[in-house]
Amino acid sequence: MISRPRSVIGALASWSWLSRFRNRSLIFGGLIAFSLVISAFPERYLAYATMTPADPGSLGLGGALGQLGAGSSVFGSQVAAEMALRVGMSDDVREIVIQKLNLTRRLHKSDLQLHRWLKRHVEVRALRGGILEVDMQSIDARLADDVIKAYTYALQDRIGELSREQTATKRQILEQLVREATDGFAEAQQRYDNYRLTHQEAIPETQTETVAQRILSLESTIRGKQVALATAHQMYTDENFNVKQLRAEIAELQRQLAETKATEANGSQDVGTVVASTRVLFKLQRELSLQRALYDSYMRFLQGTTVEDLASTANIRILEPPHVDTARQFWLPAVAMAVAFALLWGAIEFYRLRPPLGASLPH
Repeated sequence: MISRPRSVIGALASWSWLSRFRNRSLIFGGLIAFSLVISAFPERYLAYATMTPADPGSLGLGGALGQLGAGSSVFGSQVAAEMALRVGMSDDVREIVIQKLNLTRRLHKSDLQLHRWLKRHVEVRALRGGILEVDMQSIDARLADDVIKAYTYALQDRIGELSREQTATKRQILEQLVREATDGFAEAQQRYDNYRLTHQEAIPETQTETVAQRILSLESTIRGKQVALATAHQMYTDENFNVKQLRAEIAELQRQLAETKATEANGSQDVGTVVASTRVLFKLQRELSLQRALYDSYMRFLQGTTVEDLASTANIRILEPPHVDTARQFWLPAVAMAVAFALLWGAIEFYRLRPPLGASLPH
């Protein structure tokens, strides 16, 4: 007869030494008690801190930075807990902690061992709402508190350093753009001034207004002379000296008006000459305005990089400063072992109470 294979629970339940309840109680009860004891002693302390990435708007600096062209973060739109979490788990942050606390002499470990020790004991996690938590559990409360404090400020320093590096790159680009805009502005100003000096036009905007006023003045004078001529016709004949004089004046005024309204430039103050002259002036003026606007914008953005450097240290907002939790801490692996031993003991007892068909248990 081929015997059926036994399970682990069946093998343990069939072990003769565990056939007596007293032996099972001593073994599993002792293991459970031992696990519970080591979970509580020596006493462990939990040190932790919570923080969240900050932005200029949350600090009340959004308006000032926006006016200087520094409203957006140098890290782009993904600046959140994910970026800070990755920085917090980096070797650079751990190295800052090691150097700040002088852990090489304090714990008598090498740099590699300390990096592994920090990676194993310090946990940086992201909570809901973009909140970061840095915590460490240790039997040395002072050490845990010092490490969490160093981790918190190392995280701030590292993110601030990254921000300043990005701002430095941005500043180099802006300085190049400012130099180019300065040269373009100077060249446009020189071309504009040279044209004004060459054509003796100090204020080009007034030329069109002067011609328009001259046309209106001539038309008004002609109408006045025409009224005077009509009045003279009622009193004198066409051969009268006054009538002839008024006709001559009207003819001269109409000739001047026709010359002023002429669209072909002939060297006088006419519409054609003004249009031909101001066309070039307005083109040069637009180029000058464009170069001035570029220069002003780039200078404002360049000034904004200085504000970004000053605000780089305000990248992390501390919600709960580093401190040691007052609640009693338990070593969770030992608690898990106690639960596992209790479940195993319960499974053996259930197996002995209701053994499967064909199973023989020692009594």
